[in-house]
Amino acid sequence: MNENDIDYTEFMAENEIPETGEVSGGETESVEELEVQKAVVEELAADKAELAEKYSAAKTELDRVSEELNVKKAEIYSLKASLEQMKNMVSALESSLAAEKAKERDLQERRPNALALIDRDVELPDRFPGETRDHVLEAVCKERETAEKEGRIRAAQVLESVLVENEPNGTLSRRREQIKKLFSENGNIINGRVMEELDRSGISYKTGNGYLMPDEIIKRTF
Repeated sequence: MNENDIDYTEFMAENEIPETGEVSGGETESVEELEVQKAVVEELAADKAELAEKYSAAKTELDRVSEELNVKKAEIYSLKASLEQMKNMVSALESSLAAEKAKERDLQERRPNALALIDRDVELPDRFPGETRDHVLEAVCKERETAEKEGRIRAAQVLESVLVENEPNGTLSRRREQIKKLFSENGNIINGRVMEELDRSGISYKTGNGYLMPDEIIKRTF
């Protein structure tokens, strides 16, 4: 045999190929490394899935809070609009009231006796504050009706002109209706509650030792 010839038998013995199913040490390490990498990948995938679920839940909650915030903003906007409207109404009413007061002052300055019907001493106290004027106007109104029925044309016209220029302030009729309501609510009986209210209003409900009937009290007072 030439020294340059290769002894294939010896070469095959030195480099014997392992039988199927047998794994060398290096390959075992590779498999273990793959198993570790696989476990790491699976763990990372689980963490990613958990984070994705938490993100989805957080986004859902954020969307809900955002929607509630938008609703609250809409409510606040509506309330602000209502408040602004109320402010405008109050401002308009204040302007109207100021105009009415200015008109009344102007009327009193230009025609001071047009509202009083007759002259009176300003230092003379009013026995029935708020009612005196209305009592006079009711008397004028009744007399005008009587004058018309009796054919006293001029008297009726004079009294009518007085009524046209002067309007009642409503105090007398309001107090009259309040007392009527008081009697009605108590069955037209002069009981303790009624007497207490009449005393507070300065209205007499007795004549001598006897008690007046509700109709008599109203007639005597109003």
